[in-house]
Amino acid sequence: MLLNRLLLESALATPSVTCEMKMKKFNIRKVLDGLTAASSSFSSSSAQPGTPRENDAVQETLQTEHFQLCKTVRHGFPYQPSSMAFDPVQKILAVGTQTGALRLFGRAGVECYCQHESGAAVIQLQFLINEGALVSALADDSIHLWNLRQKIPAILHSLKFNRERITYCHLPFQSKWLYIGTERGNIHIVNVESFTLSGYVIMWNKAIELSTKTHPGPVVHISDNPMDEGKLLIGFECGVVVLWDLKSKKADYRYNYDEAIHSVAWHHEGKQFVCSHSDGTLTTWNVRAPAKPAQIITPHGKQPKDGKKPEPCKPILKVEYKTTRAGDPFMVLSGGLSYDTVGRRACLTVMHGKSTAVLEMDYPIVDFLTLCETPYPNDFQEPYAVVVLLEKDLVVIDLGQIGYPIFENPYPLAIHESPVTCCEYFADCPAELIPALYSVGSRQKRQGYSKKEWPISGGNWGQGTQSYPEIVITGHADGSIKFWDASALMLQVLYKLKTAKVFERARAKEEKPSTDIVDEDPFAIQTLCWCPESRMLCVAGVSAHVIVYRFSKQEITTEAVQLLEVRMQCEFNDADSPDPGGEQTPTVPNPASSSPQESEPPSLPTTGNNSSEGPRDNIPCLQLRSSPLKQFPGYQVELLIQLVWVSGEPPQQITSLAVNSSYGLVVFGNSNGLAVVDYLQKTLLLNMGTSELYSPSDPYQRQPRSPRKARQPSGALCDSNDGANASEDRCKSPTSGSASPCNSDDERKQKFIEKVKFKSRRFSKTVANDFAKMSRKISSSSDQKPDLEKRSQRWCPLACNRRFHSVKADRKATRRTLKWTVHRTQSDPCPNAKDNSFTRSRSSSVTSIDRESREAISSFYFCESFPRKSESLVSPCLLVGTTHGSVMMVALSLPPGGDQRLQQPVGISSCGTLVQLKGGILTMGLLDGAGTLLPPSYEPWYDPNASDEEKEKSRRRRPASPPSSQEAQDTQFAVLCSEKQAKVVAMPSQTRIYKHNITETSFVLRADVVQMAGANCIACFCANGHIMTLSLPSLRPLLDLNYLPLTDMRIARTFCFSNLGQALYLTSPTEIQRITYSQETCDNLQEMLSELFTPVETPEAPNRGFFKGLFGGGAQSLDREDLFGETAAGKASRSLAQHIPGPGSMEGMKGAASGVVGDLARARIALDERGQKLGELEERTAAMMASAESFSKHAHDMMVKYKDKKWYQL
Repeated sequence: MLLNRLLLESALATPSVTCEMKMKKFNIRKVLDGLTAASSSFSSSSAQPGTPRENDAVQETLQTEHFQLCKTVRHGFPYQPSSMAFDPVQKILAVGTQTGALRLFGRAGVECYCQHESGAAVIQLQFLINEGALVSALADDSIHLWNLRQKIPAILHSLKFNRERITYCHLPFQSKWLYIGTERGNIHIVNVESFTLSGYVIMWNKAIELSTKTHPGPVVHISDNPMDEGKLLIGFECGVVVLWDLKSKKADYRYNYDEAIHSVAWHHEGKQFVCSHSDGTLTTWNVRAPAKPAQIITPHGKQPKDGKKPEPCKPILKVEYKTTRAGDPFMVLSGGLSYDTVGRRACLTVMHGKSTAVLEMDYPIVDFLTLCETPYPNDFQEPYAVVVLLEKDLVVIDLGQIGYPIFENPYPLAIHESPVTCCEYFADCPAELIPALYSVGSRQKRQGYSKKEWPISGGNWGQGTQSYPEIVITGHADGSIKFWDASALMLQVLYKLKTAKVFERARAKEEKPSTDIVDEDPFAIQTLCWCPESRMLCVAGVSAHVIVYRFSKQEITTEAVQLLEVRMQCEFNDADSPDPGGEQTPTVPNPASSSPQESEPPSLPTTGNNSSEGPRDNIPCLQLRSSPLKQFPGYQVELLIQLVWVSGEPPQQITSLAVNSSYGLVVFGNSNGLAVVDYLQKTLLLNMGTSELYSPSDPYQRQPRSPRKARQPSGALCDSNDGANASEDRCKSPTSGSASPCNSDDERKQKFIEKVKFKSRRFSKTVANDFAKMSRKISSSSDQKPDLEKRSQRWCPLACNRRFHSVKADRKATRRTLKWTVHRTQSDPCPNAKDNSFTRSRSSSVTSIDRESREAISSFYFCESFPRKSESLVSPCLLVGTTHGSVMMVALSLPPGGDQRLQQPVGISSCGTLVQLKGGILTMGLLDGAGTLLPPSYEPWYDPNASDEEKEKSRRRRPASPPSSQEAQDTQFAVLCSEKQAKVVAMPSQTRIYKHNITETSFVLRADVVQMAGANCIACFCANGHIMTLSLPSLRPLLDLNYLPLTDMRIARTFCFSNLGQALYLTSPTEIQRITYSQETCDNLQEMLSELFTPVETPEAPNRGFFKGLFGGGAQSLDREDLFGETAAGKASRSLAQHIPGPGSMEGMKGAASGVVGDLARARIALDERGQKLGELEERTAAMMASAESFSKHAHDMMVKYKDKKWYQL
């Protein structure tokens, strides 16, 4: 199957990598840099005899030693959390996940991510409080000791159980002995310093009564008595609780209850404990009264009047019992709701005195912890907050204020508030951008949070020198866009924009849909384009709409959103005869002129209504907002562009988008063609099919053809459902579930679609389509080269300055919008337009595969270059890349600035094909003769709603014509990268001077021209997991590492590179992983990362008091070493568990630790080693003294014995 080939192919290396990349493994980078540059130049230039060597003067500074790949930080909510722990002294929170990941949180900006190699779920976490260590228990029956005293935590020891399953762990405060309960009901004891098992074992058959005939079940709870460390409380699943005496090795008391136990909590005085049960009850037991519970309550049960037992409720999964000095104790529990509350959200119940507060949560509760002032269990706990870990959120509740408000979360955990559909990364942004976004975003913050500081406040920030501004933009399924401050390895939300406000919302669904199963997301963001310098934002949605935004600090109310409707359709004639020559001047469509409707069958309706008599036509997918729109400071709508239905066909999704503030233009394209819009004049300048961009004499010109030669009626292709309803799925979001595809033309495709649907149930429709697209590409080892001799010379004439005038509607129209309906004049009208257009929904993977026969627009790049070979001066241009590898040049003729720019039209003319590459075009760029990147021109930002005087002062539009510095240029380099290869073309000669085949067996998913170490390069991410960089302009391979085999389409859709060696991708639905390919960043990473462990004094133990000390009423200590040590308990069975030394052992800790914490750790290690040596020396000295004393005693005895005897008596 193709899907299996995709997964298998991710492990293969790229065979087309040059000799330098293969020899890199032998670490001779510097020797090969010159060789590869020479070989690359020779191989590419030899194919072009007589090519001018414009690149001779370009000095490339990037070398292989500038690159190294490593992960930096991970942001977002831990995906699929399973457990949680808190260090009350260090103030550090740890969260484990079902995939074996660990996320550690301190103060805002202090985060850490680490991963267990096995990937097994983390079932429990235990801190060694204030020791800088953490114990994790996994579902594969292994326990691990993590060292948190270094910036990147590492495993010191591991212990793998072979014969028993781990169910519960308990580590007493300031103890080195870890209790481990198992599924068989036994309890083993582990020394956390050496990670060795003790011979002391509590067997289940000795703990329970001998008369019991059934097995008590797994151990679900272990805890020691707060006042007596020698008493261990053991809870079994069946409902039996045993108080075990560690010294006498027998059970003191046994407590029996009919219902299963889920958790147990002690009162700090050690005289009572509380159990939560599966029937929603809480039982309180006195330690010395095991016969029956002292109290039984059902917090959420209905109390019958006749005194009978309350109705059973849902299980109480966890309970915590915390005391205070000044008032009533707190009892916090999760679950226990009555069964009649079907559909009610998960709740956390806080019982304080006579009051009971039920706090509803947005997601199911995974775990919760009560934060207390003291780490000692035998003192008043004084709870002040509750940390609640939900399936998709982390909530901290303030117990000290009335109403229990929540704390404002400082972590970037809301990335997945709505599913992420696209992502962009911008490094080294203008310095004033982040303060501007923060100022408008601060007004959007919610109110009602707790006034106290965030209680999880441990750790310290890193001391890195990386200070350039970084911004991440995420687009979401609900139409929202979030701007994030990503500077200094942190992530903080700055501003949120809701694009759905422009449209009318359906009121059918009152409840917000779940983020897992979303029926429709018509406002989902498909792609976006942002200019940081001018602050212009352009957004494309899945409902074939484009919104242009300007940034303003003033609040305005827009009475009517300006609307531009565009009719884009793909209608081709199968006839091979060329069109008649001559130019065509487009005219305003009217009843007397040529229009698309005239070429359609008379039976098709021409109205804009979807009636039962015919399909939809000339209406957009979304309805524009009819009421006035109040726009707050921030991004405000400048123009809305909507593609309309054409003869029952929904508009195709927008595949590429670009905006240029200096030119005042927005360009977008899809599988039908491209459209250029002047957002200053609110007019459509160009609406053209892709084939019309080719010039008449273009050797790359493709023959336009219908996607289907023989078109059957829609009823024969799809189910008997309404065609219009099936087409409506076109407007669904990328997060919607896959719909049933239409009948495929090939059985192999149909099997592949079913496999994709099975493998990607949690993926979106667009994701499934992307799988189909990628698998189709992988199935072919290489693209077929275009046959130039057999190509048709069919030419669709194009006026040199082709533009379409807008039809301005009356401003007093009912819809109160400025609306222009524009139709493209057909140069080759087709008598059956309906049969030559698609009617299948975009949710069908078959349609996605078939649509590949069309040449869609894949990328744009505004620049100032030489539009034709004969040109000697640069002028505004637009590079257009297609999915078939063609790069076309379009010349732009801009009127002068000022008022003339708003009145005179913009001229557009096609200049034909610049170059042809294998695979779809991904990115384009332009270098000057010295190899410096020439970014697109931009207009400096000004507030569009400011006063006229301020506008005149701040508005300094850059001229549309090239500056004088560029007029003297005689050489430029166009950088082009496709899914298969990269090329550098000299301008204006348009000759290829460099070429590099990136991959033959795979294809590139994302490519960007980035700035790195003062130079430029191309960064690529391939489907086989390789990350590569190529120098510019010579295209020397500088980096090629197999980093991330593509197993998830989410990575392919969100991976993006940025300047200065930074990149990121969405590693899970809730987390962003940032990586760097810069050697400098990797070298400074230790300094940039935050520190988790900080030296803090452990609080003093509670005072026992005079009378308690006199009469022995205080806490009883226990020398566990005498009980569990090898001398007293013996050795454990070797077959029970296997000890595995971790990579972060003593040597690893010595090398990894840095800073003050590292010095302290090294000093402690040295002291331990010195103490060990001194101890050995002391033992030897004591042995020698004992030997000398023994010798002296024997000598004295002999002297006394023979003192008075004569010599003859001897």
